[in-house]
Amino acid sequence: MAELAPLVTTPDAPVPPGGAAEWFRGAGGARLRAALFVPEGRARGSVILSPGRTEAIEKYYETIGDFLERGFVVLAHDWRGQGLSARELGDRLKGHARGYKTFLADFQALLRTFADRLPKPWIAVGHSMGGCLTLLAMAHGEKRFAAAVLSAPMLGVQTGKVSPKAARWAARLNTWFGRANRYVPGQPNDPFADDFEANVLTHDRARFARNCGLIAAEPQLALGAPTWGWLDFAFRATAYLARPDRLRGITVPVVILSAEDDRLVDNAAQDAAARHLPQGKLIRVPGAFHEILMETDPMRKIFMRAFDALTGRVAPKPAEAPKRVEAASAEPAAAPPAAAPVALAPEPVAPEAVTPSDKPKTARKPAAAKSPAAPAKAAAKKPAAAKKPAVAAEAKPAAAKKPAAKAPAAKKSEPKPAAAKAAAKTSAKTPVKAEAKPATKAVKPPAAKAKAATAKAAEKTTATKAAATKAPAAKAAPKPAPAKAAASKAHTPKTTAPAKKPAAKKPVAQ
Repeated sequence: MAELAPLVTTPDAPVPPGGAAEWFRGAGGARLRAALFVPEGRARGSVILSPGRTEAIEKYYETIGDFLERGFVVLAHDWRGQGLSARELGDRLKGHARGYKTFLADFQALLRTFADRLPKPWIAVGHSMGGCLTLLAMAHGEKRFAAAVLSAPMLGVQTGKVSPKAARWAARLNTWFGRANRYVPGQPNDPFADDFEANVLTHDRARFARNCGLIAAEPQLALGAPTWGWLDFAFRATAYLARPDRLRGITVPVVILSAEDDRLVDNAAQDAAARHLPQGKLIRVPGAFHEILMETDPMRKIFMRAFDALTGRVAPKPAEAPKRVEAASAEPAAAPPAAAPVALAPEPVAPEAVTPSDKPKTARKPAAAKSPAAPAKAAAKKPAAAKKPAVAAEAKPAAAKKPAAKAPAAKKSEPKPAAAKAAAKTSAKTPVKAEAKPATKAVKPPAAKAKAATAKAAEKTTATKAAATKAPAAKAAPKPAPAKAAASKAHTPKTTAPAKKPAAKKPVAQ
């Protein structure tokens, strides 16, 4: 029967649903803490989350929630010497270690304790020191992980103004001479400090304040500066992973996310590790400080996108994939009803189709105009003025009879179309007068053919009456369908007389 352990919570850091903590026994019987979180529904795999130095389970509540939403069981733990796990020294604030083999033994005890509650595949996620120890365990033969995502892993340590070689020898000598449990000088040693402006971990003020609130709520979670013993462990662990031959045995995909502005670990060592890993991949997070998962949302989302891309390959969603296939197959079934609106697409073309259908009718006009080719060309140009095709179509015979006489007629009749337009605008009820004036004036050009002007004047009354009955039909036709009216009235010889009037409109159209 597992012994339950506490989980610290604050208003800003609530415990994710479906989680509980318990104690387990590590190397040498050390009492260590771990927490298991189970998602709703069927799990697609398990995430083993290993935090960095000074960090506890509670710091990763937000990230644990992200993994739960993606359908993963999450196992998080406190390394020995931090969190609520057993500390190595009587002074709890000293971050101490006794080599990396003890950590690896604790890690194996963790996996052994929870193995039957962790559905496969297993995804390893580690930050900083946790990323280093996770990769170290895989290099020592841990084969149960299907993939790993490492956030700013400690594969090399920044030593500031001191050279790495000098710092490594200083750590080794102090450990040999019994000073392993002493603080490394020059390191910040106030775990309760809440000075956001001076921190080198995150740019996110809210997450920084949330983590400080957890330590304030439970001081037992706090951890101070490292000792010489911890620094010696860090140099030995990173030196082991610096050997390319020790990384080539890790054949599963490993994604390393490197914080661009990291001031704690060495990014060059991360680059080298990604090259030596058979399926290694390096992703840089621009502008990020060391704690990528505690950074601002845009930086943090880079990690989550990398996680999603990797788990999409090695741990696809078993329950959702069939649903998407069914939804995709159901959509084509619903497509036929949607085809009805698609059938309406020709409707906009229908009005345009009427115009081309009328064009063959206008093409028949040259056939009716058996006059010379010059009038035929004029007829081809006339349909461009589609507003008044009836008059233009009838003007062709007059143009065929006297093409030479058109030039003077056009010069004299230039103001006449303006008068005709003005008469048409004033009233539609007086079409007879509009035609009577052009009729009397149109008689002047064909005066040679007329026998006597007096006879025309006598017949003026009868002609106007006849035109009143037929001319309105000719003028009413252009309003609904101008082209059709012109085609229908083309065969009547009586309209040839008023057809001479549009001859004067030729210059206007040009």
